[in-house]
Amino acid sequence: MSDSRDVASFETAVLTSPLLVPVLDAWRQIDLPDAWLVAGAVAQTFWNQAHGFQPAFGIKDVDIVYHDAVDLSEAAEIRNSWRISRAFSALPLRFDVKNEARVHLWYEDKFGYPIDPYESTEAAIATFPTTATAIGVRPSGDGLQVCAPFGLDDLLDLTLRPNKVQITPAIYRAKVARWTALWPKLKVIDWEG
Repeated sequence: MSDSRDVASFETAVLTSPLLVPVLDAWRQIDLPDAWLVAGAVAQTFWNQAHGFQPAFGIKDVDIVYHDAVDLSEAAEIRNSWRISRAFSALPLRFDVKNEARVHLWYEDKFGYPIDPYESTEAAIATFPTTATAIGVRPSGDGLQVCAPFGLDDLLDLTLRPNKVQITPAIYRAKVARWTALWPKLKVIDWEG
């Protein structure tokens, strides 16, 4: 079980990241319903701190998710992605912006099996591939609001545990292979484990 010092170190990693702070500081520019900064960029920021690596090491993109059930069009999602990418063009990473309310419309074509529509962004975060990366943050007062459906223990303990709600063993193993090659202190719980 993680203690308050571990949680504080997570918040410090996020709130001092040269990649994440500009996004969090200008959160009003995101201007999307139920929006969260999620997954890899958040978890990997903490992993970099725990490994003593540079803050941006290994981070491929910044994921922002939102939930807009009123406009499920791909065109709206693309417009939002372009708008946010332009707003943060000074950052050296690609932005991946997804409307979680429309994921069920394309998921089967991409992954081979259907899923039910997500009722909220938090419900979508609860399906992310690992318990450590099922995390979202957004600004709240002087700190962060954190969405961590499985808690922070696995993230803070550098443990990769499959979240079997939606992914396949192959997806999990591919992610684990990439991540452990970059962050060797990560502990892996096997799919069968």
